[in-house]
Amino acid sequence: MIALCIVIAIIVIIAIFLIWLYNNMVQLRNMVNNAWAQVDVQLQRRLDLIPNLVETVKGYASHERGTLQSVTEARTACMNAQTPADAIASENVLTGALKSLFAVSEAYPDLKANQNFQQLQSQLAETEDKISYMRQSYNDVVMKFNNAIQTFPGVVFAHPMGFTPFQSFDADAAATTAPVVDFGSNGQAQNAAPAKSGAPLASTDVANHGTDGQKK
Repeated sequence: MIALCIVIAIIVIIAIFLIWLYNNMVQLRNMVNNAWAQVDVQLQRRLDLIPNLVETVKGYASHERGTLQSVTEARTACMNAQTPADAIASENVLTGALKSLFAVSEAYPDLKANQNFQQLQSQLAETEDKISYMRQSYNDVVMKFNNAIQTFPGVVFAHPMGFTPFQSFDADAAATTAPVVDFGSNGQAQNAAPAKSGAPLASTDVANHGTDGQKK
């Protein structure tokens, strides 16, 4: 009888522990999704500003088709992203394309003096600051979640319970390297370094973590 009571007590303790572990991972996952939603709001705001920016630049530098097309294509890729992992890769490419676009604008004094261009540039800079702040918050909760499922005892139960790592939102070389712009003798920008493609994701689990990480 005593042995039976001990076995039952052990089972109850294990059950309570598993319930607590599961609930903790769910709460952390919800925190990641909430943090991503905050990032996504600012990413969408940036996407909304880009068409006006492209149209403004076209009015002064319509022949800069390559750079304008890179920005437009990068924006389309961001809009089509289905998961945070996809969005992170495409947003890094877009950031690089925008850097190239602003570098090209340095060759056009009239464009730089345009009030609409200045306002759009200011709004984009403000949005980038917000993205940077919220990206750090997102990365912090991603690290907490990933630590919880990759350390003992979470590592034993996370995968069977359906928990997989999230991708942190880190800028790649395309977003952090300043584009190279060659100004010819006529003062026009001859070429700008193209935006690099996003860095490949390190884990297929991250890229396919399912609806839990879907882009809102």
